[in-house]
Amino acid sequence: MLTELLDILSFQGGYNTSVVLLGSALLGMAGGVIGVFSLLRKRALISDAISHATLPGITLGFLVALALTGTGKSLPFLMAGATISGILGVLLVQWIKDNTRLPEDSAIGTVLSSFFGLGVVLMSYIQTLRDGSQAGLESYLLGSTASMLQSEAEMIAIFALVITLAAIIFLKEFGLVCFDPDYAASRGWSVSKLDLLMMALLLAVVVIGLKTVGLILIIALVIIPPVTARFWTDRLGLMVGISAFTGGISCFLGAGLSALTPDFPSGATIVLTATTLFLLSLFLAPRRGVLATGLQQIFFRYRISRRRALLDLGQGRPLFSPLLVLSLKREGTLDSHGHITKSGHQKIKQMMRDQDLWNQYLTDYPEEAFAQKDWSLAMISDVLSPDLINELEERLQRQQKVTV
Repeated sequence: MLTELLDILSFQGGYNTSVVLLGSALLGMAGGVIGVFSLLRKRALISDAISHATLPGITLGFLVALALTGTGKSLPFLMAGATISGILGVLLVQWIKDNTRLPEDSAIGTVLSSFFGLGVVLMSYIQTLRDGSQAGLESYLLGSTASMLQSEAEMIAIFALVITLAAIIFLKEFGLVCFDPDYAASRGWSVSKLDLLMMALLLAVVVIGLKTVGLILIIALVIIPPVTARFWTDRLGLMVGISAFTGGISCFLGAGLSALTPDFPSGATIVLTATTLFLLSLFLAPRRGVLATGLQQIFFRYRISRRRALLDLGQGRPLFSPLLVLSLKREGTLDSHGHITKSGHQKIKQMMRDQDLWNQYLTDYPEEAFAQKDWSLAMISDVLSPDLINELEERLQRQQKVTV
């Protein structure tokens, strides 16, 4: 099975399978790119409303295609119906939000459930028809790459590439609207039009992803990749790149696994692959990962405990923590018998002097000191400027002379 999977992933599983893999990868990249702006704009759940709102359009597109062409499973008709239905869903969410007291999440929930309920009713009606072309229509719920035609895969790939290029072209404008819409408006940019363009690209990803991922799980394709990328970087451009890679590789591997096991829904396989990458990032990301955060907290607590231990030793207080004693012995502050070494006396003297300067800073500049997150946690020379430290030392010396 592993050999077959490697053959599929290396584009040796047949031309049609290779086209499906490529189209799925491009779809994942498009979802990852536009998903970044949807996440940063705090409108990620609107994709859920869009995806569920497409079900009535799919069923109506099927019925129209059946009446006009004799076969209902015509991808252009289905995509057109899904697009129209999705647009109506978005407009209805916006209208409810603007003309009622309901918040956006309530509007999304109302539209999502109503449209999806209507779609289920129409789907049930279609199943009662004697025409055999309704078979496989349920694949638009959970996705199916196994039954995807070459022409459908090529169409998905082309649209996905266009969506990705459009998002990259408007990268600067989208980024500014996400982070500071007021400043974007002051620069003369139409925030509402840029929001509309973002929504249109999001709708396009949802529509073209119906065959691959399905309308129930398509939301994961525009949420999981950018959330995964957020663990790795704060820079917008790099976040877009990581999100695009995550979405692309998730769809590529998921479609490959689905081709190997046709009985598995491709949408669920793709989402599980993306979830695996998310979990790896959650635990292993160097800055925001669980392991890195845990190590940072341990190191932070150690710094505080070590500082307090040195101050306690300088004031003649005993240490009760065996771990701190062991640590101070290893760094040479204490000898094997627990006595302060020569270098330890220097460290203690330096730490006490540092603490006196921090206290003087708190006395002279209380507002700045309270706003300083590293107050009395780091060495003062690593936080404040040399001129300010010299000023604090002069004041501290004058006060000590007065006290004497």
